[in-house]
Amino acid sequence: MIRAVVFDVGECLVDETREYGTWADWLEVPRHTFAAMFGAVIAQGRDYRETFQVFRPGFDLTEEREKRAAAGKPEWFGEGDLYPDVRPALSALREAGLWVGIAGNQTVRAGGLLRGLDLPADLIATSDDWGASKPDVKFFEHVIEATPAEPEEILYVGDRLDNDIRPAVAAGLRTALIRRGPWGTIQQHDPDADRITTMRIDSLSELPEKVAKFNAGVR
Repeated sequence: MIRAVVFDVGECLVDETREYGTWADWLEVPRHTFAAMFGAVIAQGRDYRETFQVFRPGFDLTEEREKRAAAGKPEWFGEGDLYPDVRPALSALREAGLWVGIAGNQTVRAGGLLRGLDLPADLIATSDDWGASKPDVKFFEHVIEATPAEPEEILYVGDRLDNDIRPAVAAGLRTALIRRGPWGTIQQHDPDADRITTMRIDSLSELPEKVAKFNAGVR
């Protein structure tokens, strides 16, 4: 049975359109140009951070985050950046008796922003909190350690095959791939999108029913 559901953050819970737009502004690049290159980098199977290098060779994301903060333009997201299905889905899962967690590759600041949103979750953790980032298996070991369920009873929900689904499966977790955002759209036809996932969804609203049906089938 699935007893716990743990969610990725970017493009799973949070729409990052505005945030990446602000990075384009910071680099003084037209937003549509930045977005096009971002998609090209992902489609080529490269690390999305290489996008920044195209426009500013030697770009260091950590250093630039600090510069943005010092300039009064820190990374930020709020209620309006949540996908509209987030609160209803998380609430429905908890009401169904499932343990709900949120864990993604995020900074300490982003973790604080998430906690400030008062989401219906039993855990909110970030890669910076744990000192391990996806796709490192250590990240998912932390997920397993923090979740009151066995690995095969945990469903990890994410939008990326490379960072979310494949390493979660390797760690023994069940997975749900959501088709939205740049990665979810570009990677949706990869054979692994069907072959290794426990389920595929287009909206978090589908999860409560799909999890219930999965658990009914196990019984």
